[in-house]
Amino acid sequence: MVQPRSGRNETVSEVRFQGVRLYLVERKMGRSRRSFLTQLARSKGFMVEDVLSDAVTHVVSEDCQASSLWTWLRGRDVKNLPAMHVLGISWFTDSMKEGKPVAVETRHLIEVCVSVCVCVCVDHLFFCLVHSCIVLGSAITRPPLLFPQDALEVLAESYEFKEIPGRCLAFRRASSVLKSLPWAVRCLRDTEGLPCLGEHSKAVMEEILQSGHSFEVEKTLSDEKYQTLKLFTSVFGVGPKTAEKWYRGGLRSFSDVLAAPGIHLNRMQQSGTSTSHHLATLPAVSKAEARALGNIIDEAVRAVTPDAVLALTGGFRRGKEFGHDVDFIVTTREPGKEEKLLTGIIERLKQQGLLLYCEYNASTFDMVKLPSHQFEAMDHFAKCFLIVRLEGGRVEGGLHGAEGDGRGWRAVRVDLVSPPMDRYAFALLGWTGSRQFERDLRRFARAERRMLLDNHTLYDKTKVLFQMRPSSNVLSPCTL
Repeated sequence: MVQPRSGRNETVSEVRFQGVRLYLVERKMGRSRRSFLTQLARSKGFMVEDVLSDAVTHVVSEDCQASSLWTWLRGRDVKNLPAMHVLGISWFTDSMKEGKPVAVETRHLIEVCVSVCVCVCVDHLFFCLVHSCIVLGSAITRPPLLFPQDALEVLAESYEFKEIPGRCLAFRRASSVLKSLPWAVRCLRDTEGLPCLGEHSKAVMEEILQSGHSFEVEKTLSDEKYQTLKLFTSVFGVGPKTAEKWYRGGLRSFSDVLAAPGIHLNRMQQSGTSTSHHLATLPAVSKAEARALGNIIDEAVRAVTPDAVLALTGGFRRGKEFGHDVDFIVTTREPGKEEKLLTGIIERLKQQGLLLYCEYNASTFDMVKLPSHQFEAMDHFAKCFLIVRLEGGRVEGGLHGAEGDGRGWRAVRVDLVSPPMDRYAFALLGWTGSRQFERDLRRFARAERRMLLDNHTLYDKTKVLFQMRPSSNVLSPCTL
C-alpha cells in the first residue's frame, strides 16, 4: 500500500488521476463549501490535499482578488509555488463536468504580473502582458460552484424530509431534465422551451449561474436538521419517518441513538447502526467494486444452478461511476425454479463467510391480483437485501476505501431480486431506474398510451376490459 504525501489518509488506489493533486483555498470559499467541493472531487477520482504543500499541482481559489490571493499564498512558505497552477473555480467546475482534469487555459489562471520585464523572447513578453490585462484590468467572473441539477437535488431531498411531496417532485423533475441535456447549461437562455422547469427552479438556477452559489441551497446544506436526517437515513433500514422521529427526540448522532433508552431498533436497523462505520462513512461504491461483487454473486449463482441469468441493474447499469449499493436481477429459464434461487445464493455466501447481514422476502407475485390500480413502491418478486464483505484483492485497482481504513475489506449493500423468466424484461426495466424516469414512464404509459406499467407487466387498457373488484383497488382482466 502506497502512503499519501498529505494529511489525508488517501490511497493511490482511490485516485484516477495520478499526476494531479488539488488544494482548495478555504479563504473566501468557506469551510462548508470547501468540504462539499472536496467530497465532490474525491468522488470523481481526484486527489485533494487538506494542506498546501509542495506535492500540490493545482491550487483552486474562489478569491477574485488576485493580488491578495498571491500575497496569502506566498505567506504559506511553499517552495514549489512557482510550478503550481493557481486557478479560478472555473477550472474546477469544468473538470467536474468532464469527469477529468481539463487542460489549463488562460481563462482559468489567476496571476498577477507585478512588472513587465524586458524579455528577449517576444512571445514571453506578450504572454505576460496578456495576463496583466486580464487579471488587473478586469474582474474574474465567478462561475457556478454547484451544478444547478445538484442544487435542485439538494432541495428535492430537503422537501422529501419535510414530507412536502409536491415540491420534492417538482425539484426532482427539474434536476432530471438538466441531467438529461447533452450540453452544459451556461445561462438561463439555454433552458428555454424545456419542460418541468418551474419559476422556483429557474430562480435557483439563475442565482447559481450568475453568482456561483445559491443562498437557499447553502442554507439547506448548513441546516442542522437536514444534516441529521441525511446522516440517519444513510443507515441501512432507516427511512425519513424514523429519522424524523429520532431528530424530534433530540438525537443527533449514531451514538445518541444507541445510547437512548427508549429506542428499539428492528433487525435491519441494528445491522445498519452496527455497520454504520462501514456503510455511512465510506465513499460510494465504485464501478470496479460493483464488477467484483458481480463476480462473487455470479459464482454463488452458478453453484446453485448453471442455467441462471444474472443482470446488473440500478445506477451502474445506467453508466454511473459510483453508487450507494449494487443491485442485481437473478432468475432461471426453468419456470418456478427461481423461487429457491435466492435462498441458495444466501447459503453459499454464508458458507464463504461473506455475508454480514441478510433480509429475505419471499415472493408474493400473483398475476390474478395484478395489475394494481395504485402504484406500489415495491414489487412482489422474491428479493433479499444483503450486506456483503468485499475483499480488496477481488477488486481491480483496489478498494475505494474510507479515510484511515486499513482493513483490506469493506461492507457493501447488495440487493437481489428474482422474478420469473417471463417477467424478467419488466423487472429489468423497473430496477434499472432512475426513480424519476420510472415515474415519468408510468405516467406516460397511463396518460398518453392508456396502458398500465409496473415491474410485473404492461397492460393495454384499449384491448383488455378491466373491472374493479369489490372493496379493492385492484384491477383484474375480464374475458370479452
